[in-house]
Amino acid sequence: MKKLITTVSAAAITLAASVSLASAQDSAPDGPPKIGMTFQEMNNPYFVSMREALMEAAKTIGSEVVVTDAGHDVAKQISDVEDMLQQDIDILLLNPTDSAGIESAVRMAKDRGVIVVAVDANANGPVDSFVGSKNRDAGYMSCKYLGEALNGEGEVAILDGIPVVPILQRVEGCKAALDEFDGITLVDTQNGRQDRSVALGVTENMIQAHPNLAGIFSVNDGGAMGALAAIQGSGKDIKLTSVDGAPEAVDAIANGGPFIETTAQFPRDQVRVGLGMALAQYWGAQVVPSEIPIDVRVVDSENAEDFAW
Repeated sequence: MKKLITTVSAAAITLAASVSLASAQDSAPDGPPKIGMTFQEMNNPYFVSMREALMEAAKTIGSEVVVTDAGHDVAKQISDVEDMLQQDIDILLLNPTDSAGIESAVRMAKDRGVIVVAVDANANGPVDSFVGSKNRDAGYMSCKYLGEALNGEGEVAILDGIPVVPILQRVEGCKAALDEFDGITLVDTQNGRQDRSVALGVTENMIQAHPNLAGIFSVNDGGAMGALAAIQGSGKDIKLTSVDGAPEAVDAIANGGPFIETTAQFPRDQVRVGLGMALAQYWGAQVVPSEIPIDVRVVDSENAEDFAW
């Protein structure tokens, strides 16, 4: 697939760096910062691509990077942050597995003078900046697309996920879009836990319980791939939309069939901008944005072949 020009220019990071250097040249620290990043999970191409972009960016400034995988275990993620602080990190990029549960780790880091930037999902506590997708927009755009593909009529279901803020926002946006179609009825919402194998079984149950089901929205592409297998196995004409833009999902959309759309996020841009905000503070900026939303984009059969994270 061809490389797509991403939604956030590298100029954003360059500008942040320029402003910070101009405002505090005399107080800039010696040497590159040591960076720690803790992920909610690494068994997901979305976060793998985010990690790759982080390592590439850190290499350009000569920074050492410590990366950990929480495996959706908030206790492990807190422990991982404690270990990073023992290794004297200067910047903590935090992708929380539990926005509320991770607050103690955020406070520990700030007490040690570490710059904390949340990426993809926000965290409670004194976070310096948050960089994340417009998740409500993503859910809205996918379900608007689904409603239009169904000509505004039919029964639809939502394949939900882990109740973190980005997922809740996607569902909220989806429901808002579906409400705009008088002829569409939301008949079921079940939790596929953003996991292919779980979503497969859940979708099979949905299809059996609702013989007139015409469409399904999945909160992420991992769950959508399980739903796709269930739809194909049923032999029914059920349209599927999702959020993420994962390579496997994009390929399925390009090949035609039940999977008709995913609203793509830009994980590489999120971590690049997040690092840029942290570097601005590290280099002396007194004021950085508290939140930077990253645009999302519809990917369907018209542009799937040209899309890549």
